Amino acid sequence: MVFRGSSGTSADIDSKRNTSATDETDPGSCAHIVHTDRRRNAPAIVLQARIEGTALKALCGYVFVPQKDPKSLPVCAECKEIYELMRMMDERYPESPKS
Repeated sequence: MVFRGSSGTSADIDSKRNTSATDETDPGSCAHIVHTDRRRNAPAIVLQARIEGTALKALCGYVFVPQKDPKSLPVCAECKEIYELMRMMDERYPESPKS
């Protein structure tokens, strides 16, 4: 879908945009869940990315460089929903992700 503003310019708007609970808040203002393999410690990976300034990809698809303490932020609703689905498929996942 293309939206034409009053100035005649156009901007693409993704008509398939996900309208989940994460749309209500800025993705940068919530804590995201990062998927790792079982041999790697997720909190250590997030800390390393925060120190080095490298980007991580959250379960919801949001790519970010960790800058804030995730314990002080609300959890991304879409990441939480995806994590819960992963738990339903594999009982080895803990009840809540490590923080």
